[in-house]
Amino acid sequence: MGLVVQKYGGTSVANLEKIKNVARKVIRAKEEGNDVVVVLSAMAGETDRLIGLAFQAAEDPDRREYDALISTGEQVTVSLLAIVLNGMGYRARSFLGYQVKVHTDQAYTKARILKVDTRVIREELKKGSIVVVAGFQGVDMENNITTLGRGGSDTSAVALAAALRADVCEIYTDVDGVYTTDPNVYDKARRLKRISYDEMLEMARAGAKVLQPRSVEMAKKYEVPVYVKSSFTDEGGTLVTKEDKEMEREVVSGVTYDRDQAKITVVHVPDRPGIAARLFTPLAEHNIPVDMIIQNASMDNYTDLSFTVSRKDVKEAYRLAQEAAKDVGATSVEVDENVAKISIIGVGMISHAGVAAKMFTTLAKEGINIMMISTSEIKISCVVQAKYTELAVMVLHDAFELDKRED
Repeated sequence: MGLVVQKYGGTSVANLEKIKNVARKVIRAKEEGNDVVVVLSAMAGETDRLIGLAFQAAEDPDRREYDALISTGEQVTVSLLAIVLNGMGYRARSFLGYQVKVHTDQAYTKARILKVDTRVIREELKKGSIVVVAGFQGVDMENNITTLGRGGSDTSAVALAAALRADVCEIYTDVDGVYTTDPNVYDKARRLKRISYDEMLEMARAGAKVLQPRSVEMAKKYEVPVYVKSSFTDEGGTLVTKEDKEMEREVVSGVTYDRDQAKITVVHVPDRPGIAARLFTPLAEHNIPVDMIIQNASMDNYTDLSFTVSRKDVKEAYRLAQEAAKDVGATSVEVDENVAKISIIGVGMISHAGVAAKMFTTLAKEGINIMMISTSEIKISCVVQAKYTELAVMVLHDAFELDKRED
């Protein structure tokens, strides 16, 4: 007997018929002799509807009340699945984040999990129950409801799998695995049978929507095997696991894109120690993640400094940057939301030279100008004009022959 944690996303529980389909998959895992813990998202579109209501109610909703509101979608799906499972003759119990408990910090809308109390779940598993847990939510030290940010149900599932020492965490979604690029953008995309934690993490950070980055970080930290599967077919699947020698043969494993980018440039910044800290500290204090940063060469002891943030944060980031720019004596702050980030990822980059040159040459041949560049051992990212997103993905996919390789 094993312990399996299964997570189903919004499209998998979009209506009652799909919830019944989820129930059949859960029962199959139970019938195979496993203890089963299920983590659910809200129905597709429900969280967006609740967010819309919050912003209709107030231009800047109170963060505590906002989290209390948008966390309610998961209560519906976990209750419905438990009802369906009980009706099919299988004991099931649903729990919300504060009942489990999933302890988090107090960063409303972007809370981070501190620990998971597994006693309630283990007691129910001993009784033979299928345990159904609301994803995306937790509770802080003062018993306030918190939410984990977009895609937070993935993080909930991996956190539970880690705390319970589950044998595997299965993430069910509307795609049948992780691809070399988005199949909706390029029909030559190829499904990967397995991918390393590091590659998956870079893909997730660079725009791939299959898994939430924090869930991959947690999976790597606690060595939780994650299997990405489709809710609607038994075919396919991608295992996210530890790196092996066979993976290292792949110089580049995938091409990703991210349209959720905005570039902010602080113009004519004094080039002296401490200025960058004064610009970026306010962003950190307001929990605004900064992705890429580039500083131009100093001219007459002044420089331009550019960075990217998520579009959802651009309004507040622009305001904070303006205040900081005025404080340090910069000339102005400019915003460009018409950008996208294109990235190539692969553990093989570490031991292969010329990967960056090949990427830049490929984009240059198509007349695609590179505004910003960021690199790590296994990733190269470029910011380009948004209109070139699809073209950049396709030509890079072809240049690295990602459709021709075998796992």
